[in-house]
Amino acid sequence: MMQTQDRIAAGLERAFAAHGFTAPSVDSLRDAAGVSLRTLYKYMPSRADMVLAALEHRHQRYIRHVLDGLCKDPFQARGVIIERVADWMQTEASHGCLFHAAVASDPENPVLRALLERHKHEVAQRTATATGLAGQEVVLLLILEGLTQSWALNGAGAVTAAKALVSALPIENP
Repeated sequence: MMQTQDRIAAGLERAFAAHGFTAPSVDSLRDAAGVSLRTLYKYMPSRADMVLAALEHRHQRYIRHVLDGLCKDPFQARGVIIERVADWMQTEASHGCLFHAAVASDPENPVLRALLERHKHEVAQRTATATGLAGQEVVLLLILEGLTQSWALNGAGAVTAAKALVSALPIENP
């Protein structure tokens, strides 16, 4: 059963990333999920459930891609994280953050806002831990968000700037 849910969530994630959160019809979401309409609604009874499942799937993939399996050296981890975010932007999110896009499509939705906050908090916390920059989560998030948002305009220049900024941060408690 979990494999089916994961497969559906993966298809929904791809559909929302490609077409936004308001444009895809239920039929196109069903097609993207690769299941019947009955199966889609069995696992995700509403469009809101579909959006949440897609974002949860995205969150797990992003964490694995950017933050799992980092080297132990905090200085090396800094550059690796920036490179991985750049790779993510190039291959997965050239239009920016899907979590921000979801909130923008439904700004009054507290569940989406909470999911955005949880995602960003976990990214900041894990980045701070891996880079020896505990206590500087806001600064790190600002750098990562800046890279994410400027990627479409600046590409490699945004990566270079993000690396320079993160490299300049002192380790508080080595």
